[in-house]
Amino acid sequence: MTDVPRPSTTATAGVVAAGGVVGTSLRAGLEQWLGGTTVPWITLAINLAGAFALGLLLEGLARTGEDVGRRRMVRMGLGAGAIGGFTTYSTFVLEAVRLLEQGHAELMVGYLAGSLVLGVGAAWLGLTAADRLTRRSAAPGDDRPEADR
Repeated sequence: MTDVPRPSTTATAGVVAAGGVVGTSLRAGLEQWLGGTTVPWITLAINLAGAFALGLLLEGLARTGEDVGRRRMVRMGLGAGAIGGFTTYSTFVLEAVRLLEQGHAELMVGYLAGSLVLGVGAAWLGLTAADRLTRRSAAPGDDRPEADR
């Protein structure tokens, strides 16, 4: 186990906030640029991309070393901050309620179920991609993370 000093709470909160500004701004820009439709495709696409990216990030970091120092700050800034700000549970739920209010109950159920199933699938694809990428960078026959060699 590496003896790396733990970043301060203030520094960690700072990278999460900075990442959140980037992720939230990107999401808001995409939503404004692409506009809305009856089916909330933009939110669905954003949440699926975020699920994939979070799976890729977390698995990639976990396979290449301990969650300390700079690696922890990357996880917090990109994962909790940027990806957390980019994806949006609150908009997802609000859009589902709006579908119901507009008389699209079946569409709402499909949107909710599809988002859940596709989101889990996207996260799994991210985890699998990170697994393959980190294995490819390892020496043949050596399944240990690079930091453990």
